[in-house]
Amino acid sequence: MNEPQQKWTETIEDSYSLFDLKLKEVWRYKDLIYMFVKRDFVSSFKQTILGPLWFFINPIFTTLAYLIIFGNIANLSTDGAPKILFYLAGVMLWNYFSTCLTGTSSTFAGNAGIFGKVYFPRLVTPISVVISNLMRFGVQFLLFLVIWIYFLIEKQVQPNIWILATPFLIILMALFALGTGMIFSALTTKYRDLNMLLGFGVSLYMYATPVIYPVSALKGIWKELAYYNPLTGIFECFKYGWLGKGDFSVPMLGASTIIIFFLLALGTVIFNKVEKTFMDTV
Repeated sequence: MNEPQQKWTETIEDSYSLFDLKLKEVWRYKDLIYMFVKRDFVSSFKQTILGPLWFFINPIFTTLAYLIIFGNIANLSTDGAPKILFYLAGVMLWNYFSTCLTGTSSTFAGNAGIFGKVYFPRLVTPISVVISNLMRFGVQFLLFLVIWIYFLIEKQVQPNIWILATPFLIILMALFALGTGMIFSALTTKYRDLNMLLGFGVSLYMYATPVIYPVSALKGIWKELAYYNPLTGIFECFKYGWLGKGDFSVPMLGASTIIIFFLLALGTVIFNKVEKTFMDTV
């Protein structure tokens, strides 16, 4: 008698496309993403007294510091927008991008122990970082919304139709951090020095981004260079939509979108290429 043919429940194949994000496979592991998100949330505030209150404390103290240093002492322009709201918007957006970038950049080096024991789509890890930080962003956004409503009642802000672009802007930031983070995570498997360079570079990058100043405050070549920063269009669109102030234009946001998707494609190629052999170098 012929034995019944066996059917495998899982097949791991060597063939793959460099541009394939394997989103269908990632969706099958959605429960694992949830576990990673929960792990990141719990580990962030384990053995702390204030716990999730740090979601509010961090942006509040940072905003107050910027208000004193850049708003009162340096007297930087905010395009007529309320200073505390202007700085809070910048801090909130920057915190989300920077934490996503630094988190995704350590995908391979920081999870080598797990990757070496069990198979799952490696993209699960950076995606879980983006989602867990999105939860933090949501809490900080509620703080921003409360203060924004106060200034709206006082008629000190004039929101417009671009306020509806907020979800798109958040997605762009997440994709930018994901793409750039995948590039660094792949490179740091062989060049560990890039970890220190990234931490230093992120700190400098904040001052090249309109977090504490509007683009309208820049002159000459500095203003032209600002348009090549993918975050410029995102930050200016957000502030223009919610505060009604800023030097925003559609081509600026369009340029940011094009650059971000290019970096995402480049990051996908590098990530997929390194994924097969990174255990030999980590």
